[in-house]
Amino acid sequence: MYTIGIYIYIALVKLVALFGHKKAQKMIAGRKESYDKLKQGIEPGAEYLWFHVSSLGEFEQGRPLMERIKAEYPQYKIVLTFFSPSGYESAKKYQFADIICYMPFDTVLNARRFVRMLRPKMAFFVKYEFWMNFLVELRRNKIPTYSVSSIFRAEQIFFRPWGFFYRKALRCFDHLYVQTENSKKLLAGIGINCVTVTGDTRFDRVARILEVARSLPLVEAFVEGGRKIFIAGSSWGPDEEVYMPYFRGSKGWKLIVASHEVDETRIKEITERVDGVCVRYTKATMDEARAADCLIIDCFGLLSSIYRYGNVAYVGGGFGVGIHNILEAAVYGIPVFFGPNNAKFQEAAALKECGGGIEIHSADDFAERMRTFDENPATMRAAGTAAGAYVSDNSGATDKILSSIKF
Repeated sequence: MYTIGIYIYIALVKLVALFGHKKAQKMIAGRKESYDKLKQGIEPGAEYLWFHVSSLGEFEQGRPLMERIKAEYPQYKIVLTFFSPSGYESAKKYQFADIICYMPFDTVLNARRFVRMLRPKMAFFVKYEFWMNFLVELRRNKIPTYSVSSIFRAEQIFFRPWGFFYRKALRCFDHLYVQTENSKKLLAGIGINCVTVTGDTRFDRVARILEVARSLPLVEAFVEGGRKIFIAGSSWGPDEEVYMPYFRGSKGWKLIVASHEVDETRIKEITERVDGVCVRYTKATMDEARAADCLIIDCFGLLSSIYRYGNVAYVGGGFGVGIHNILEAAVYGIPVFFGPNNAKFQEAAALKECGGGIEIHSADDFAERMRTFDENPATMRAAGTAAGAYVSDNSGATDKILSSIKF
């Protein structure tokens, strides 16, 4: 039934691709190239480690491990695969991976062909990636396979009475490195005990981002003048309906908006919502940036460095698919707003508990919280301090994982 479901999913992706769905088109086209990339890239006699991630967020979790392995075990080459086009497009030139491609759809034939071509020495699946046929094939070939930075919840199918088939996927892992004690308890309840609580490798990633954050002269020009800076990262339309109204007519704040998707339609939508002078990062002069009220980041790869210029951050997705990476903002010691769809994110709950994260439900809710910060700057600074401390206190997962694996 599982494999039949995969074939149905493939058929649906192909169908929507025919009707012009860009993401589906990229998924199909990209996967057609995967085996060619392996064939052209694999070097005879080389030993490969395979990292698989779903999208950009999981890629950020895998980066600390890949980069440490490259530094400490340079004899290994790394193959990095993605499920999602948004992750692949953002990371397809990642310098620490030797081959980067899409993971073929999870059919039995694809799994056998891929594993036989690559013959990895080890495989690492990040967070939520549990592809049954690939995991079974790795197990059958006795290839050590690890789940890293994974997190489990009681409502997942693995822990349901009817989830016995899907538990087979979890039993294919040689070890699971999970984020929380609760995840370990849930796995023990279904007889899976090869588990270690290490925390989330994203803390190590964002701590590293803090160390190597780039200076961005145009952004520095924009923030000149003493006005406070509000940064909206990975923003979607529903997010903008919540935070934009507060800043209409406000002379105390400037906005930096980085949309989750960068295209002309989205840029136009944001521009029309802004009350004031709006400029684009790739087209503005330094003088135009200084005079602007809103700076739209119309390219990828800058957001993690841009947060350093903010007084307050908002991370999008919480009114739709789920929040994006709130740790990238929190590491800079600034308060982080996000929407209500965050129940699957341990870091959101922890940031709310320590006071560094603020969940909001409406434009009125957001305005009330922002007025508190405007009227009492000490409250804003305290929230930021709590956010930064939370990140620094939870770093170290990469060390724990690598110290337990024999390379």
